[in-house]
Amino acid sequence: MASSPPKKTLNSQSSSISRPPQAVKFGRRTSSGRSVSLSRDDDMDVPGDSSSHTDYINYTVHMPPTPDNQPAGSTSDAANRGGPRNKMERRLSVMKSNNKSMLLRSQTGDFDHNRWLFESKGKYGIGNAFWSEEDDNYDGGVNMSDFLDKPWKPLTRKVQIPAKVLSPYRLLIVCRLVVLFFFLWWRIANPNEDAMWLWGLSIVCELWFAFSWILDILPKLNPINRATDLDALHDKFEQPSPSNPTGRSDLPGVDVFVSTADPDKEPPLVTANTLLSILAVDYPIEKLSAYISDDGGAILTFEAMAEAVRFAEYWVPFCRKHDIEPRNPDSYFSLKKDPTKNKKKHDFVKDRRWVKREYDEFKVRINGLPEQIKKRAEQFNMREELKERRIAKEKNGGVLPPDGVEVVKATWMADGTHWPGTWFEPKPDHSKGDHAGILQIMSKVPELEPVMGGPNEGALDFTGIDIRVPMFAYVSREKRPGFDHNKKAGAMNGMVRASAILSNGAFILNLDCDHYIYNSKAIKEGMCFMMDRGGDRICYIQFPQRFEGIDPSDRYANHNTVFFDGNMRALDGLQGPVYVGTGCMFRRYALYGFNPPRANEYSGVFGQDKAPAMYGRTQSGASQNSQASDIESDTQPLTDDPDLGLPKKFGNSTVFTDTIPVAEYQGRPLADHMSVKNGRPPGALLLPRPPLDAPTVAEAIAVISCWYEDNTEWGDRIGWIYGSVTEDVVTGYRMHNRGWRSVYCITKRDAFRGTAPINLTDRLHQVLRWATGSVEIFFSKNNAIFATRRLKFLQRVAYLNVGIYPFTSIFLVVYCFLPALCLFSGKFIVQSLDIHFLSYLLCITITLTLISLLEVKWSGIGLEEWWRNEQFWLIGGTSAHLAAVVQGFLKVIAGIEISFTLTSKSAGEDEDDVFADLYIVKWTGLFIMPLTIIVVNLVAIVIGASRTIYSVIPQWNKLLGGTFFSMEEGLLGVRSISTQVVRNRMKSVKNIQKITKAMKMVAASKLRAVQGRAENSRGLWQPFTALLGDNPSIDVKKSVVVTLSSDKGLCGGINSTVVKVSRALYKLNAGPEKEVKFVIVGEKAKAIMFRDSKNDISLTVTELNKNPLNYAQVSVLADDILKNVEFDALRIVYNKFHSVVAFLPTVATVLSPEIIEKESEVGGKLGELDSYEIEGGETKGEILQNLAEFQFSCVMFNAVLENACSEMGARMSAMDSSSRNAGEMLDRLTLTYNRTRQASITTELIEIISGASALEAAK
Repeated sequence: MASSPPKKTLNSQSSSISRPPQAVKFGRRTSSGRSVSLSRDDDMDVPGDSSSHTDYINYTVHMPPTPDNQPAGSTSDAANRGGPRNKMERRLSVMKSNNKSMLLRSQTGDFDHNRWLFESKGKYGIGNAFWSEEDDNYDGGVNMSDFLDKPWKPLTRKVQIPAKVLSPYRLLIVCRLVVLFFFLWWRIANPNEDAMWLWGLSIVCELWFAFSWILDILPKLNPINRATDLDALHDKFEQPSPSNPTGRSDLPGVDVFVSTADPDKEPPLVTANTLLSILAVDYPIEKLSAYISDDGGAILTFEAMAEAVRFAEYWVPFCRKHDIEPRNPDSYFSLKKDPTKNKKKHDFVKDRRWVKREYDEFKVRINGLPEQIKKRAEQFNMREELKERRIAKEKNGGVLPPDGVEVVKATWMADGTHWPGTWFEPKPDHSKGDHAGILQIMSKVPELEPVMGGPNEGALDFTGIDIRVPMFAYVSREKRPGFDHNKKAGAMNGMVRASAILSNGAFILNLDCDHYIYNSKAIKEGMCFMMDRGGDRICYIQFPQRFEGIDPSDRYANHNTVFFDGNMRALDGLQGPVYVGTGCMFRRYALYGFNPPRANEYSGVFGQDKAPAMYGRTQSGASQNSQASDIESDTQPLTDDPDLGLPKKFGNSTVFTDTIPVAEYQGRPLADHMSVKNGRPPGALLLPRPPLDAPTVAEAIAVISCWYEDNTEWGDRIGWIYGSVTEDVVTGYRMHNRGWRSVYCITKRDAFRGTAPINLTDRLHQVLRWATGSVEIFFSKNNAIFATRRLKFLQRVAYLNVGIYPFTSIFLVVYCFLPALCLFSGKFIVQSLDIHFLSYLLCITITLTLISLLEVKWSGIGLEEWWRNEQFWLIGGTSAHLAAVVQGFLKVIAGIEISFTLTSKSAGEDEDDVFADLYIVKWTGLFIMPLTIIVVNLVAIVIGASRTIYSVIPQWNKLLGGTFFSMEEGLLGVRSISTQVVRNRMKSVKNIQKITKAMKMVAASKLRAVQGRAENSRGLWQPFTALLGDNPSIDVKKSVVVTLSSDKGLCGGINSTVVKVSRALYKLNAGPEKEVKFVIVGEKAKAIMFRDSKNDISLTVTELNKNPLNYAQVSVLADDILKNVEFDALRIVYNKFHSVVAFLPTVATVLSPEIIEKESEVGGKLGELDSYEIEGGETKGEILQNLAEFQFSCVMFNAVLENACSEMGARMSAMDSSSRNAGEMLDRLTLTYNRTRQASITTELIEIISGASALEAAK
């Protein structure tokens, strides 16, 4: 045999034939030394000039000879041949002992392979599992590192629906199309001569139903699933490499947008939780930026976001340290499962307990913001009013002008400046449609390198944890009268421009304020599609919408799983799903209105002819060729687009237009494989973001001004498209129409979760908005009929169905009235129920049922979900869809604009009452048509039954058929909820009883603390009464009534009593030359007195009882009253405490020093002051001044304590009465509930017994 190179042996049968030098043939050497080929091509014998497809049959790789694959007692091959053994053979066949019996297991007699490997130092061969330490380098310098290089891996893959499900599904669709065609042909060919009008109406409706079903079913022919590989994404973008030595993230930037408009309907706490889930997401911190658009310009939202950013300093590192899911704190702390599951760090319980306490305090601060902001505004406004009064007096000789002083009631920020947005009392430049633009960067741009925490970061140990927080900015675009602000679409476009200047993330994630990130890796899941091969042609990634707080039966199809798991999954097999408003990741460059790279055009009747799209240019032919080559460039950004040089298109901000090519380049996939087109080199995104400076922020504020979009294409071609209440669908359609494609990303763990209205009225209004937008699309240039050839045929059909489906409601309503018309007239839609009609109906029903079952199978939805969807389709089709069509016609014909109100997104706090909103009946005009259908069909059944009963020859078959037809079309799935309502009411009363009992105990505890101090304080003011007397009836010119009340209610009639006494004092002391003013202490008296005595109130004080009362606190209050109010007599009205159930309205009078001196000169009780000798060199006037001030503070201190005791006693009494009343009401409700339930059970038993008796009698 010819000699061979080391570690390779030539096959002896091919000595005379030359082979290609790089082929490998697998073989095994036998005990006789012959090589047995294990290759599949051992019968091929080709000449030396053979083609490349046979170049693998030259060399032989041998299996290592071991004692278990050699004959017993045989010697090595080289010894038999008498020739020298090569190094490979020596390594693989040397034995220390030839006694094989020593290697046999003692009991079984089997060969012990493991022992042989140990004793002989045998080797496993060549590969990446094991490599010999001897002679590491084989021919060509190959070593183990070459085996360890990972091959190129795609980031995503398609998962096809199994053919055993999809093929029957498509076949059944074809069968139903055929059956429908023959059925309609038969119906048209066999009219009912006796009732042509019924026949005509039914034919028109059935033709439309068939057309609508075809539009709905055709896009579902090719559903697919997709899967992502997060490990591959990590290896490509976040691992050290020659182009990225430090292993810093090479992923592109992402800007997350959150939109809100009204803090009353979209609670700031919900928005803050959404923001916290964004800031804690698992994505490179320096590449992530968050923005919130507050379209209402509310200070409440602004300060709530500031509180959220402060809490994020603890929440975000806590999530990273313990891998928390979900990262919405409210959802996380509400989880029912064991929080310690899969948690391994010893300090998790301690950290969780501390963060939970901090979150509870955070919620209290958020909930208290409205009252805090209002009180702050009142204090600042009162200060400004006093300042203006002082200035007015100085200008008017110490007297207020007769027309008073006008002070603007502003809303103030914490730093003492005016809030530039909307005020509580709207004023010019400070109302919802008229305010300045606001941009506040609340969390600065994070540093490029990780910032590790220490052992004491706010009582938490964040050692080794990155404590950076992503950048966050609050944005409220400018609004002015006379400008069309275009609702949510305009707000989103403003955020697009501002974010481009501040962070310019290549991708944008859009979320509603109540839609939080449930899967912290959701952004990376979407990035797998954008960064994969061909990802540069994807305009957006749509995630399914998932909801929380839905009733278990999902009565009104709020989850909408048929759409999200069925229709959207099917569209993903075409050109991509539609954009549905939230949970969508956009390519920023695609939002700017540019065409995709390598777009295709589809021609032919059904779009079966595919060709590359031609990009129109305005330059010369040579320039066109160079630009065409630039489009396909893999390394240069697309800076040659003519739109970039037109400020008329993008606006007059050159800073903004300069960001466009940067965003396009950063959004390209990684050019790490020859199949990746239009890519960027690895390591291109490792540089830090430039720091933000004042000119940059000023430019960002300029692009959110209301005039910026004038004479531009924003809203027409660029950004979110204007002109429809469903701007989301139109925006996605425009991108698909330019040739972009989208992807539907269903993650194993839900990517996002939000809330949905569970009340029927709110749900119908939501559907009304969607349907109205679809009608607007149908009557606009965004109708898919006018789409370009870049839209696939079935994608065009899907978009056409989006604009047409509301019109089905017209035919549905007519068809629902047909059964009643049949019963009224005694006719039917067909001449007779012959075998053809029934056979067609049977075939249609069977095929439809099978199609639905297979659709449920490949989409993964449940049968109950599918049934609920069909049920609500009938409800919505006869109500909201019909109203949408009417509104659409009014807008097209009469030009009446359509407006909608926000749906409330606040959820119930009580676990027992979480679904209480489900049973609340809110009347709306949308109920009129469904109720009319039900009533008309019921009346028709009664009339039909009467006619049949009293006819000469009763035709019961017609009555039963018509009744079944009527019931089938008219049932809307209404269920009796009487017992459920009673049960919910019982739960509410129980909760109220618990609250009142607790409040009674709290009031009793506070009463004991205050009562002793009130009794001791009586010794302060009694000496003054003995010295100066009490003068309630003294007649003075300037009287001030100080009314003491409580800040909180639920304390009986103590507040109304003091108000009545105060008003009576006002009437007694008022006169032509007399002035009476009020000083109000307490929130309750203030709310009552402001209604009719607003101009007579000089000063208001609230929250006096917030802290424990003491003399120093009351002295400061008395000093403020004396400084700010001019008086001759102060009359303090309060409730004097006698017992828990008794308190007496009391008036204490304090005179000014001048009146005291005047009265002492007249005589009487005050005349006795002259009998006292004055010491210390002070004059009588000074003594009287000090005496009056001290008297007022002492009387005031006693009055405040007496009133506080009366308040607590009255609250105890009121809460005790409330608890007793709640108990009595609970007893009555329990009795009613038991009676109702027993009656229901009795009725069912009677029906069962009656039915059984009837069957027995029939036998």
